[in-house]
Amino acid sequence: MRKLLFITLLLSISFQITSCKSEEKKKVTKKKEVKAAAFSLKTAKNSIGWTAYKTTDKIAVKGEFKKVNITKNGEGDSAKEAIQNAEFAIPVSSIFSNLSDRDFKLRKFFFGVMDNTKLLSGKLTLSDDTTGIASITMNGVTADLPFTYTLIGNEFKLNATMNLENWNAQDAIKSLNAICKELHKAADGISKTWSEVEINITSVFQ
Repeated sequence: MRKLLFITLLLSISFQITSCKSEEKKKVTKKKEVKAAAFSLKTAKNSIGWTAYKTTDKIAVKGEFKKVNITKNGEGDSAKEAIQNAEFAIPVSSIFSNLSDRDFKLRKFFFGVMDNTKLLSGKLTLSDDTTGIASITMNGVTADLPFTYTLIGNEFKLNATMNLENWNAQDAIKSLNAICKELHKAADGISKTWSEVEINITSVFQ
């Protein structure tokens, strides 16, 4: 009788262990795989170009930022959905104008005199099929930058004109102009650095 009880007890324990393992397997198989978004700014080919101006003749100086980090959103089932409400951060250390001396001056004497501006951060909001607003934080100021854009196939192109005075950057402009005084002089002998900067962004989704 004791042997029978012992065997019954063993079978009961064995059944409980097997049952627990089965439940664990079921729980594991219930986990759903996260599907990758069809469009992602993180994997897109992004380029951020800028055009500044010097001298009273308004001579263009072109450059770009080599790095941009997508900090929030930036994904969707369409290119438009991926762009809408995307938040980003651009390290000013990634500025590139094809002249190392100029890049150094921009980092130190322009961005370097601004308040808390190791990064340019912002958020993109599309208003309709051709216009939008970029909320940009620079020099401790957050202000709206209206832009126009095109979205053809997998290619997004943004164009905007940034007035640096909207970000209280007058001191930064004066600082840069002082260090570049001779280089920013025209034939009239006046040294000038303009507050207008053209912004051109292109994102090609993979």
